[in-house]
Amino acid sequence: MTSRGMPGLMPGQLRGLMMDRPLLVAPLLQFAADFHGDTSIVTRTIEGPIHRTDYAGVWKRTQQLANALIAMGIKPGDRVATLAWNTSRHLELYYAVAGIGAVCHTLNPRLSLEQLCYIVNDAGDNAIFFDLTFEAGMKSLAKAAPPSVRHFVALADAAHTAKLDPVIGAQSYEDLLGAAKSTYAFPEFDENAAASLCYTSGTTGNPKGVLYSHRALVLHSYGLVANFWLNAEETSLPVVPMFHVNAWGIPYAAPMGGTALVMPGRALDGASLFDLMDTEGVTCSQGVPTVWMGLIEAMRKAGRKPKDLKRVIVGGAAMPEAMVHAFEDEFGVTAIHAWGMTEMTPLGVINLPKRKFDKLTPAERLKIKLKQGHVVAGVDMRIMSPD
Repeated sequence: MTSRGMPGLMPGQLRGLMMDRPLLVAPLLQFAADFHGDTSIVTRTIEGPIHRTDYAGVWKRTQQLANALIAMGIKPGDRVATLAWNTSRHLELYYAVAGIGAVCHTLNPRLSLEQLCYIVNDAGDNAIFFDLTFEAGMKSLAKAAPPSVRHFVALADAAHTAKLDPVIGAQSYEDLLGAAKSTYAFPEFDENAAASLCYTSGTTGNPKGVLYSHRALVLHSYGLVANFWLNAEETSLPVVPMFHVNAWGIPYAAPMGGTALVMPGRALDGASLFDLMDTEGVTCSQGVPTVWMGLIEAMRKAGRKPKDLKRVIVGGAAMPEAMVHAFEDEFGVTAIHAWGMTEMTPLGVINLPKRKFDKLTPAERLKIKLKQGHVVAGVDMRIMSPD
């Protein structure tokens, strides 16, 4: 994909005199630390226990990680790959990597090993940070990785890292952070610089890389805050993985809105999600229909919804009519359709209710609810052909 340069002023126009600051992702997390510092971030860790921190804590560790990355030799423009679940450590990587001017490249473990090897080589990754659950795949990746990959880092402490196969040659993430300074002044640079890289397999041939700019991610975050109700009164559990199109952008939008985060790690079955949602007071969650089928089963078994759950966003595939009835009629949870693409950052359309729909019959409202919705502000679409 190509992008057009920013247009200049037309003859006679005046340039505005407002303060001009580049749209970068690191200030999103700094804002959350400054004004929502005690807002919680809860993770079901890969090792097992529940880990609790807040935006202030994540911001401090993100600065440590930035110093550690620079000490490793990571430079602006370098690609730093992650093979990881939704955790606070992965969140730190999102911000530290992009914040120093490098590119956070999320690898999708649901792709074949052959595809992952291709992607790592195609991206020219310089380091790979991985969760313990991916040890088997990392042994093969370590053998097939290009010479550009100089570091393999296990997202774990030294004790857990020592148990990994020595073929990988992994460093401990916690050791890296422990040796780094706790303060870092993130630089300002061009907002059109690349911040994140995701490969989509929804294409012909090998997966294709989609390179997101800081500007695109920040603007997309405003769209999510407005359309996903991500504000300081909400607690969000993103089931959509951080290795899939940046978890729909929620890791960037939640700090912007001051939203508490609950990270499920690798436990995405219905019973585990129900327990975490119920315990941590989750008010909203985002994921695909297959995940929601498991949650609905768990709710039926418990005879109730997670106590504070108000809404779920459904994307990735069409929501069946039976799912709408289950969420809304059985348990009083609002189900909202959305649609997007990796190439769109990704939100494209969302089906939010309008006041005029109140006059419709239940059958008419259901027919509308099953649609994907209308475009969000800033997005244009057109039908290219009847099929």
